[in-house]
Amino acid sequence: MATEHFSTRYQDLDTWPSLDVLSAFLEGQLSAVAAVRPSLPAIASAAEEAVPRLRRGGRLVYAGAGTSGRIGVQDGTELPPTFNWPDDRIVYLIAGGEGAIMQAVENAEDSVEDGIAGIRDNKIGPDDVVIGVAASGRTPFTIAALQEAAARGAQTIGISNNPDTPLLEVCSHPILADTGEEVVAGSTRMKAGTAQKVILNLLSTLIMVRMDRVYRGLMVNMRATNAKLRRRSEIMVMQITDCDEATATDAILEAGGDLKTAVLIAMGASLAQAQGALERHDGNLRKALADLPKTS
Repeated sequence: MATEHFSTRYQDLDTWPSLDVLSAFLEGQLSAVAAVRPSLPAIASAAEEAVPRLRRGGRLVYAGAGTSGRIGVQDGTELPPTFNWPDDRIVYLIAGGEGAIMQAVENAEDSVEDGIAGIRDNKIGPDDVVIGVAASGRTPFTIAALQEAAARGAQTIGISNNPDTPLLEVCSHPILADTGEEVVAGSTRMKAGTAQKVILNLLSTLIMVRMDRVYRGLMVNMRATNAKLRRRSEIMVMQITDCDEATATDAILEAGGDLKTAVLIAMGASLAQAQGALERHDGNLRKALADLPKTS
């Protein structure tokens, strides 16, 4: 596995000046991001297949061990506040359980039984999208989870940093970011981890865009849970509708904080008309706005 290789280039790294060490680390990080580009078609394909499953009520499931598992948790936990993705439609399968998010659990990644049990216990089915992440591509827990999920008809996405690995072979959508050897040999929290986070950022955000939770590059489905975000909501309504601040504030209040509904109200729709337009178009604000003349 290239991610485990030792590089003679860095064999005296601990004797280098700190600035040189940091330059080597940064070079590795930049190369990790660049390694994602060849995988863009695979990411797009995975997202496109995920959307109809999720529209039917499916869940996003993140499976992994160690660093990879934690990166999955980080990606998933950001979806509810950013895109108002339902909390109960995200599942985390972490080798060693929830405690492994904060502290390493020895040998947990080797448990095939736990990987299978996680899928079975959560009743994963055909509408679910299971994302397995493993730098090595050989983690038994994650491979077993993907295999069991595939047997149950779920979409399976595998993210690995080594080519020709079991993880990429058992899933329906293999995504490879071949990041190669690490500056600190085997420390896949560095280059491999960075590439994994980039891939998950791209994948989940594209899914949210295709799920109509972004309009004109704006987070129109976000949860305004604090003063900063409430102010951002007002600004977005003003940007979209070209209304004044008072109109935006009143529209958001009437809409109960729902930004899409507030946009339609600010454009002249009643609350019932706004909600009806969004319901007719499955929450697609662009289509609801185009429908507005028919409802006002």
